[in-house]
Amino acid sequence: MKSTAAGRYRWRTGSGLSAVLVAVTAAALTVTGCAATESDNQAAPATPVTSVVTPALPSGAVRPDRLVIPAIDVDTDLMDLGLDQAGALQVPPAGFPAGWYSGSPAPGELGPAVVAGHVDWDRKPGVFYRLAELAPGDEVVAERSDGGEAEFRVTRVERYEKSAFPTAAVYGDIDHPGLRLITCGGEFDTDVRSYRDNVVVFADLTELRKASPPQEN
Repeated sequence: MKSTAAGRYRWRTGSGLSAVLVAVTAAALTVTGCAATESDNQAAPATPVTSVVTPALPSGAVRPDRLVIPAIDVDTDLMDLGLDQAGALQVPPAGFPAGWYSGSPAPGELGPAVVAGHVDWDRKPGVFYRLAELAPGDEVVAERSDGGEAEFRVTRVERYEKSAFPTAAVYGDIDHPGLRLITCGGEFDTDVRSYRDNVVVFADLTELRKASPPQEN
């Protein structure tokens, strides 16, 4: 996924499902695109960038700080992602790190935690370049700001055409702690400078390890 003033990918908040229900939508030149080369973007007319609204976390609220996916050699910090004024999910400003949507639950809490990352950036692999290689049973670990760790197991890996993105299945309320990892995939459409599909990894919590209590002297 690539995001510049000339090309952005957006996930827009929906209604009637949950506060964090988000759908992949189109905007500007790259509409549903997740990567474009620097030369592509420089050749395109600039599109004004709307301001971003990041949901304020309550004081002391838990957030994820780091994501580790051993099967595909991912070890990344996590930045917070908010929404712009159009209701579109902000995406990371470069190929690394990945970002957690701060309007979704923290990993390990009830509901689907949402993490997005670029598949590539400036002709180089992005943080989620190998995301589509994951398989059921693979481990994903999120380190949390409270010192705990949420361990997930991949249940399925799907690729969806952007015109048929299953919003409710990906972002809707669930009755357990889950994780959604999202990037782009499929063929790259040079006409619109956009990948045709989204890759979505679904994972369920297997263990929430609390922080170890401080040692007494």
